[in-house]
Amino acid sequence: MELTLGTPDLLLQIIKTEPGIRYRELLRRTGLVNGVLTYHLSALEKSSVIKVDRRAGATRYFPVNVPENESHLLSFVRHEPVREIISFILQQDMCTFNEIVVHTGKAPSTVSSHLKRLKEAGIVSVRYGEYQLYGLASRDLVADVLAKYRATLVDKVVDNYIEMLDEL
Repeated sequence: MELTLGTPDLLLQIIKTEPGIRYRELLRRTGLVNGVLTYHLSALEKSSVIKVDRRAGATRYFPVNVPENESHLLSFVRHEPVREIISFILQQDMCTFNEIVVHTGKAPSTVSSHLKRLKEAGIVSVRYGEYQLYGLASRDLVADVLAKYRATLVDKVVDNYIEMLDEL
């Protein structure tokens, strides 16, 4: 594949419009081969144009102007089932495990796994009593991030749905 001068600009545009995008999604969206994409992302990172969040199982890319606390939260809310759980807790203020399971329609084991990761990340807090009540550690931050990036999160779902229909 012949390199074009616009490749870094294209990558930066995608990362700005979809902060927290994963490497595999960038591969799919750009059509670049693995080595070419890695080269350009590395160059953008070295020039401090983007920042990279490397965690177990996922590498995500953010513009440098996205604050650390927002990028941390975005890493979770870009996953639709997790976003659904976080949004529900935000609406309810405090809720039980069973309420989350009923609302999401997900298997209890799936909800439990997501809640465990969210708790370990400091996004969800648990109040122990007669029931375990789940709340958000920083409601204001969650509300701000969901509002600020809502369009990119919703557009992603719509784009994927349209692509699925086109493939049929």
